[in-house]
Amino acid sequence: MAVRQTRWLSEDEQRSWRAWLSASLLLNDRLSRELQAQHGITIADYEILVRLSEAGDERRMRMSDLADSTLSSRSRLSHQIDRMERAGLVERQSCDDDRRGAFAALTDHGWQTLVEVAPDHVESVRTHLVDQLTSAEFAALGNACRKVADHLSADVD
Repeated sequence: MAVRQTRWLSEDEQRSWRAWLSASLLLNDRLSRELQAQHGITIADYEILVRLSEAGDERRMRMSDLADSTLSSRSRLSHQIDRMERAGLVERQSCDDDRRGAFAALTDHGWQTLVEVAPDHVESVRTHLVDQLTSAEFAALGNACRKVADHLSADVD
């Protein structure tokens, strides 16, 4: 059996890796805490509200598609939707074409919540990320993250 040689990170690579790890964890935590404090919703709630708002005139998605688009397990999404349903933000709808399938649909209250929350969330994203970088740095960050996401998504398909 061949022994695989470990390709250790250089000092510069290690610094970059740890900086990315810290920044991504800290940013997500900050955005989550601000949404919770200002509006009483989680960043996962917000992401679901956004996805449903962008899902056409009916503002609904099949649960399986919503799980895929939010990078969530079906089980985790189901619990999230249960909680959001109790809060009146979304509702489950049966799927006439597939009795086992279900839709998550944005309620009027969910839409109003999104309209109220979005400006504050976007301002937080600007303050804590966009405004910290030059336009070129932000574009490079986007390109790098897209490249990594595409690589990781290819493993899933």
